[in-house]
Amino acid sequence: MTTWIDIAALDDIPKRGARLVKTKLGCVAVFRTGADDVFALDNACPHKNGPLADGIVHGKAVTCPLHNWVISLETGEVQGLDEGQVATYPARVHDGRVLLDATFLRERSVA
Repeated sequence: MTTWIDIAALDDIPKRGARLVKTKLGCVAVFRTGADDVFALDNACPHKNGPLADGIVHGKAVTCPLHNWVISLETGEVQGLDEGQVATYPARVHDGRVLLDATFLRERSVA
């Protein structure tokens, strides 16, 4: 059974923006696309640990603010010529609220 944690109203996250959720095991970046899709990823870029929540959201990707690495919000994979991956976590919107899967947050590991 999935336990969902309510973290914010969808409107609290700007379109094409992000919010940072701090957990005991590190930070998760929660992104909202222009189409109101919601995704959750580790906040650290695999290149130099850039803060992805401060990146630019475009389509279903985020560009790291440090060195412009582009990361898929759907898969966490680095796009283009660079290589790497960021952990993703189940997220959804229900009744205008953003929810994260509590089980995945408890089981995540910090690099």
